[in-house]
Amino acid sequence: MAKNMTQDEYKKIMERKTPASKLFTNCIKAFLIGGLICCVGQFFLNFYTGLGLEKELAAGATSMTMIFLGVLLTGLDIYPKIAKHAGAGTIVPITGFANSVASPAIEAKTEGLVLGVGAKLFTIAGPVIVYGTIASVVAGVIFFFMG
Repeated sequence: MAKNMTQDEYKKIMERKTPASKLFTNCIKAFLIGGLICCVGQFFLNFYTGLGLEKELAAGATSMTMIFLGVLLTGLDIYPKIAKHAGAGTIVPITGFANSVASPAIEAKTEGLVLGVGAKLFTIAGPVIVYGTIASVVAGVIFFFMG
């Protein structure tokens, strides 16, 4: 039979069972790996600009390249291993979004192309696209009336 314990007793038990936080180390890893991902993106931006693309086209090509790399590395099971060590450092860049869209689809490939992969692609992307569309319409209306 479970005994009624006080909050102090519960707190002592939880302190013993909870692993020590590695907050500082985790922040450094997130900063370094997130920064490395951004450096790769900057490399591609400079590369496409060096090929003669205008700034906007180079930015679009860079985004597409980074999304492709994020999905490719997710499919090869490399991105999740990087994310295990980098934590939030892999979530913020555009590759993190690509990973979050591709991961459910890859996990659902045994359910078929339509009901598995096709449906799971929109598990994460759907709400983001809807929110982004609504936010852009609201911002456009505000800008229209203010400008």
